[in-house]
Amino acid sequence: MHIVHYLQRIDLEEGGVVRAVLDMGALQASGSRTVTLLTHDAPDAPELWKRGEPGAPKLEIVQPPSRPLGLFSSAQLRAIEPILKRADVLHLHACWTNANNQLASMARRLGVPYVLSMHGMLDDWCMSQKTLKKKLYLAMTGRKTLERAAFVHSTAEAELEQSKKWFPKGRGRIVPLVFDLDPYRDLPGPGAADAHFGPAGTGDIDSDQPVVLFLSRIHPKKGLEHLIGATALLRERGVPCRTLIAGTGDDEYLARMRLLAKERGVENDVRFLGMVTGELKTSLFERADVFALPTSQENWGFVLTEALACRTPVVTTKAVDIWPELEQSGGSVLAEQSEGAFADAIKALIDDDVRRASMGASGREWILENLDPAAVADRYESMYADAIAKGAKA
Repeated sequence: MHIVHYLQRIDLEEGGVVRAVLDMGALQASGSRTVTLLTHDAPDAPELWKRGEPGAPKLEIVQPPSRPLGLFSSAQLRAIEPILKRADVLHLHACWTNANNQLASMARRLGVPYVLSMHGMLDDWCMSQKTLKKKLYLAMTGRKTLERAAFVHSTAEAELEQSKKWFPKGRGRIVPLVFDLDPYRDLPGPGAADAHFGPAGTGDIDSDQPVVLFLSRIHPKKGLEHLIGATALLRERGVPCRTLIAGTGDDEYLARMRLLAKERGVENDVRFLGMVTGELKTSLFERADVFALPTSQENWGFVLTEALACRTPVVTTKAVDIWPELEQSGGSVLAEQSEGAFADAIKALIDDDVRRASMGASGREWILENLDPAAVADRYESMYADAIAKGAKA
């Protein structure tokens, strides 16, 4: 089976969609499948992909769309056509990409079925942002692309429930994202984080204080202001903690959050660490007593499964599409998106060492048992096989 994935840019600072495609492609290529990643730029593609190593996805770097509105020119489409001709199935990612509509149309013409992963972009919160523009896009071309897909891929039941109204004649299929367990099977311990950032990332602050970690793209939808507010409330209640903010993103929002920490009197309790990756990231998860993500919307939320894999209890909201799975894991607390609710949930965990340890163990066990990559790969294989059986007539 030859699978062609299309994503405009492979840059991990752009968030979870990139991570999803990288993990998906790597796992699929490790089996008997041929995987091609069609993209315009790939700064964060693994080196063995760039070298064209056997058993790795093949990178096909093409020029970005040259026409207005992110559309390919006729000449560009002719250059891409031989790549799609070799495919058994095309896997498109994200809803709001005009080039996806062109590639979907080409795939139908060539008789190649395609799957489109929404990555949470049709969730209710997402559709409440720039609603008119998105409705116009769907009315003009987007809905047709969705409804003619062999499958519209969701990662959880909650995502499909929210999005189905936007493609009522389409066919949804639920398959979880690939979660690479290898970095989490043998955990490195918290020492690397302490050595890199100072004692628990704070240096001159009492290292006996509990650590609350936020690690994600810095973006208004992540609700970071609620966590900074919760940190201030906890200090007022005599339960100071060190809140570590790891990630990069929206500079204006980040500046507002720094100012908010100062205004709430917790500039010494909150530290902004920047981008943290690799084993150092895993060590930072282990160093934290609680992982907190007061998000307004999340499709899968790799950081949530990463925290659980590191035995770190999670506090987040039901705005995460996999919230039932997080609840089932036994390693998560679901709170309202407010500083008071997050302060209460964090304090309850900080005050109970036994509960924290139990939740950490339960969460890790659930991840290792339920997100086995081989089993997830089989579900993708089945989805692609069913897409091929349906053909490209839809």
